[in-house]
Amino acid sequence: MGVVFSSFTTSLDGFIADEHGRVGALFDWYENGDVEVPLRGYGLVFHMSQASADYWRQNDTEGAFVAGRGIFDDARGWGGRPPGDSPTVVVTHRPPPEGWPPVPDAPFTFVGDLDEGLRIARELAGDGDINVAGADIVRQCLDRGVLEEIRVDLAPVLLHAGTRYLAGIARRDIELTQLQVVEGTGVTHIRYAVAYRDSADAR
Repeated sequence: MGVVFSSFTTSLDGFIADEHGRVGALFDWYENGDVEVPLRGYGLVFHMSQASADYWRQNDTEGAFVAGRGIFDDARGWGGRPPGDSPTVVVTHRPPPEGWPPVPDAPFTFVGDLDEGLRIARELAGDGDINVAGADIVRQCLDRGVLEEIRVDLAPVLLHAGTRYLAGIARRDIELTQLQVVEGTGVTHIRYAVAYRDSADAR
């Protein structure tokens, strides 16, 4: 069975977007190399450094995607084609937007509860990994003790204010073990395993 992970490009001062929801230069590393990296199902091709491309391909294990409503709305539902082309569960208390879906076979399920969303995502992912996105969704997963891996693409950028990747976490028994560090061009990729000292499910 795959792991539940989160992955964000993060500024050096810990933000994934500024106070206006803009990412600024955070994603410059997607286009600062000469190695073509297609984004599955989304019609985009990035141009990364060799080190970043190798890291991307090695960790392209997503079998299902769980997103909060905020990131879904900011991305305008990705036009019905989520990045990674994975079955996507949107956790929200609001109905889907008017006119949804924009394409007949959009792979989205809307649920009102995170636990239900994770259960559905596990069924959809099979043996693949579950990627959870949205700062509040990540926080809830950590507080529940279900997030098993944190991935950080650390960019040499200062945003000064905005949305933090990891903020407001109530749980205090979290332990991180470094799994991988890869130095790309304009970015450092870091993976951590997550364990919970007070949990019977600790890894």
